[in-house]
Amino acid sequence: MTLTDAQFERYARHLILDEVGEEGQAKLLASRVLVVGAGGLGSPLLLYLAAAGIGTLGVVDDDTVDLSNLQRQIVHPTARIGAAKVDSARETLAAINPEVKVETHRLRLEPDNAARLVRSYDLVADGSDNFATRYLLNDVCYAERRTLVAAALSPFDGQLSTFKAYLGPPHPCYRCLFREPPPPDLVPRCETAGILGAIAGVLGTLQATEVLKELLGLGESLSGELLSYDALRAGFHKVKLPRDPECPTCGGA
Repeated sequence: MTLTDAQFERYARHLILDEVGEEGQAKLLASRVLVVGAGGLGSPLLLYLAAAGIGTLGVVDDDTVDLSNLQRQIVHPTARIGAAKVDSARETLAAINPEVKVETHRLRLEPDNAARLVRSYDLVADGSDNFATRYLLNDVCYAERRTLVAAALSPFDGQLSTFKAYLGPPHPCYRCLFREPPPPDLVPRCETAGILGAIAGVLGTLQATEVLKELLGLGESLSGELLSYDALRAGFHKVKLPRDPECPTCGGA
């Protein structure tokens, strides 16, 4: 792929990085990334991926923009309250980088549509806010051999990891960490527990960084590690994630 003059200027700060350069930027422009959720995590994630020049971004969300979203879901302006989140996100991303193709999927990810969607993209980023979607994405990404970069939020902290268990040991999947979803009343959702809005920005930006690293083959992957951020203590912590040989998704493979 030959970059245009406008692309040389737009991505100049990537191009002067020895680790990226023209070849790396061309990879990004040719990449297809599926982002599940256009909310707190998906907002900064989509903004930075569009700015970085990901060629095609798929956005999955079945919700509409609500006033209560705007404290953290920065891809949506006040004027779009009531609009479909996927359409609102597409409009914002077009204003940031009109070269990026945005494919909208206004739906809830379900077992009957997940595999078809996932296999249409090179990498999946999970910005969802419910366990059913997280476990479904884990299992489908493993079956379709797609790398999954997943993050989760709590009121004052968050977690991030990359899952590519399809490569075999020692890479774990999400079920190696959490075999089954917790009881619904054990982990309250954002609308009942609350969240400091900027926490979503921290984790979503970190998630975007890990997506770009995976696409470019840069640095150390988070596969096999869980990165935790504690805002109240201004600290990060990593723990190792071993592969579970008894895992119902990737065990024995």
